[in-house]
Amino acid sequence: MAELAGLVQRLEVAVGRLEAMSSSGGGGSPAAASGVVSVYVEAYDNLLAGPVAQYTALSQKIGGDVQKHAELMKQAFSCQRQLLVTASNSQKPSDSVLTSLLAPVSKVIQEVQAFREKNRSSPLFNHLSAVSESVPALGWVAIAPKPGPYVKEMQDAAMFYTNRVLKDYKEKDKMHVEWVHAYVSIWTELQAYIKQHHTTGLSWSKTGPVASASGGAPRGGAPAPPPPGPPPPPMDLDKSSGGDSGATNRNALFASLNKGADITKGLKHVSDDQKTHKNPALKTQGGPLPSGPKPFAARPTAAASPARTLPPVLELDGKKWKVENQEGVQGLVISDTELKQVVYAFKCNNSTLQVKGKINSIILDNCKKLGLVFDDVVGIVEVINCRDVKVQVMGKVPTISINKTDGCHVYLSKDSLSCEIVSAKSSEMNVLVPNKDGEYTEIPVPEQFKTVWDGSKLVTTATEIAG
Repeated sequence: MAELAGLVQRLEVAVGRLEAMSSSGGGGSPAAASGVVSVYVEAYDNLLAGPVAQYTALSQKIGGDVQKHAELMKQAFSCQRQLLVTASNSQKPSDSVLTSLLAPVSKVIQEVQAFREKNRSSPLFNHLSAVSESVPALGWVAIAPKPGPYVKEMQDAAMFYTNRVLKDYKEKDKMHVEWVHAYVSIWTELQAYIKQHHTTGLSWSKTGPVASASGGAPRGGAPAPPPPGPPPPPMDLDKSSGGDSGATNRNALFASLNKGADITKGLKHVSDDQKTHKNPALKTQGGPLPSGPKPFAARPTAAASPARTLPPVLELDGKKWKVENQEGVQGLVISDTELKQVVYAFKCNNSTLQVKGKINSIILDNCKKLGLVFDDVVGIVEVINCRDVKVQVMGKVPTISINKTDGCHVYLSKDSLSCEIVSAKSSEMNVLVPNKDGEYTEIPVPEQFKTVWDGSKLVTTATEIAG
């Protein structure tokens, strides 16, 4: 099945080339009119026929939401190929035209990310998240001067979820492991492709006509705009200051400055009765004092439209407890729980939540200054995209995951000291371990690491900042 899907992918690439050749026969660049595909478009086709085709084939085998997601990704790579064909035949256009050329790729990227958000309850949510977190890498065509490192950054953003897929399916289904390797290799090979053909940004043709918003080169090039007029003549400082009098005044100024301390001898002494701060009556004589220049007044701006607030939610939907949009609510409690239920807290700020009993898992997503206290969790507690949150376990929990979070305090109980804490792209994390006297010892989670090559593999260890 994988070989057949790869063959289909190669055929689609060949058809894409033929379409590009036929559509450009009217009046594009000479290369386009002759049907010649540029070197970097051909190299991109090899990328599509290689890891992209393998990823698509494995996604079809897995099926379900992963297959639907892969169809969107396939469309995104197809849109990007069309942009590369345009760039290989045309000169770089203005920013406004370039934005319209990038629109198809940007639209599909948004569709890929929206698909993940609409299917949060999917059993393959980690697969969808890995793709959704890294698909912005296709925006490298708009990045300069370092598009390659940008792709690497987006690839790293998916690592948290790809590792979870590997962990979940390593002993269950090798196909999912192969899926991860195929998907990751897309971005690895894309970085090598960019380094070879687009090191400092998307390479545009230097000889073809300027690209148009329709996605190709215009039939007849518009006449070049007229050159700018000559610069204004330099200002004559002597004439602007009054001819000879200007030079005389400047000489007098320099002569005064050369007096040094004697320059103050010509100043008139002011007695106390002439000082307004010692003789307030002077302020009322002769009318109001002249005021200085008024401070700069900023232009009035239109009042910002108030942010739309969604209603708070605390309800059981099937097996999921939804806790959403809670603002400044202290004492939220979920007590009637079952082992198969999960708790999902989304955009809860300045609030506290207590979960009683034993449940499957808890997820905190986009929360700020939220305090969570729970009894027992048999699966995992996840903290994603949060700030300044506190998590306290009263019973047991096997794993706590912290991802893209700034500020997280984890209070462990005596029964949960064997808990595994997995963190990625997070900062200001602290674990508080109970002592015999009931007090807690606060231990920071390392944020800086050192990686060395030991001759056979990379070895990474936590380091401390010297200072």
